[in-house]
Amino acid sequence: MQIDAIQAALREQAIDAWLFYDHHHRDPISYRILGLPANAHVTRRWYYVIPAEGEPRKLVHRIESGRLDSLPGSKGVYSSWQELETGLDAMLQPYTTLAMQYSPRNAIMYVSMVDAGTVEVLREFGKNIVSSADLVSRFEAILTPEQIASHYEAQAAIDQILAEGFREIGRRVRPANGNPQRVTEYDIVQWLSEAMRRSDLVWENGPNVSVNANSSDSHYEPTAEGSKEIHDGDFVLIDIWGRKNRPGTCFYDITWTGVVGREPSEREKRVFEVVKGARDAAVKAVKDAFYAREPIAGWQADDAARAVIQEAGFGQYFTHRTGHNIGNDIHGSGAHLDNLETHDERLILPNTCFSVEPGVYLDTFGIRSELNMITTAERASATGRIQQELVRI
Repeated sequence: MQIDAIQAALREQAIDAWLFYDHHHRDPISYRILGLPANAHVTRRWYYVIPAEGEPRKLVHRIESGRLDSLPGSKGVYSSWQELETGLDAMLQPYTTLAMQYSPRNAIMYVSMVDAGTVEVLREFGKNIVSSADLVSRFEAILTPEQIASHYEAQAAIDQILAEGFREIGRRVRPANGNPQRVTEYDIVQWLSEAMRRSDLVWENGPNVSVNANSSDSHYEPTAEGSKEIHDGDFVLIDIWGRKNRPGTCFYDITWTGVVGREPSEREKRVFEVVKGARDAAVKAVKDAFYAREPIAGWQADDAARAVIQEAGFGQYFTHRTGHNIGNDIHGSGAHLDNLETHDERLILPNTCFSVEPGVYLDTFGIRSELNMITTAERASATGRIQQELVRI
């Protein structure tokens, strides 16, 4: 835990204190930021407040009085609910504005961990509860140099695996001997998975291989029993993600599309160009903001991409956010590129990673073009290979 850095961030944001609270592991963010064991036996409420100035303080139940002993600061204990409220009021007396894992109207649900009743009690104490969303981004989403390097390790491996995966589809569907093999979406998922294991990568679920209309289901998961065969003339989408098999490494996550044994149709080419233009508009918005040293929030990058798709007449077919934060978790705790599912006002911070992945999903095929970006204090850059046309398989 970085007490000095947290206190400096609180002063910068003019917040009196950051109040952490948990019961039965409802708030995993607290455990990660405070460095508490994720598997601790917690059956009673605990509170930990870090002020912008001064010493942190704790409030714990008597039968679990050691739960926060690894953290600095003085400790109070309670047994009854009356004693809890009295102790909490006294502990927070010096502070008016408190950051918590709370989001007004649940607008950013990724950080909305505190129950309404706890917020009600604190407001009865005269406290102003504000969201810790930007603080969480600062202490959860910012990558170390080692994590950034690990992203590029995963990128080099996955870019190569994806290219070879498309070739493997071609080898099976259109072999040199003229005798096509039966191959399904799931078969290629297995091939990609084995290639990633050989490259010492780990991942969650997936990867995803989708044919024709299945590519319009942005969370399609092929199974051994239910996946479709891949034939000559089909449209194929591959979404693949992974990170190096070491603690703390950063994911790489991309999506490409292509056609088997033919040239794309005019409609496919048209949709791809629209999606590519939306992707590039979001990339440019972030790049320009960082070059000019101007703040940019996740919703602004989403708007840049979504405007391109709406102007082309496909707005109703772009059914998800433009991108998500990436870290040691595939969907990290930083700003998402989103003004559809949420109005994400979190700033895109230096030394963070995120996807840019607009899509258009029609009845017979869907196109998503996904790349990743990494920011520094001065610039924002796309990582890895960037798809410029539909793959000819």
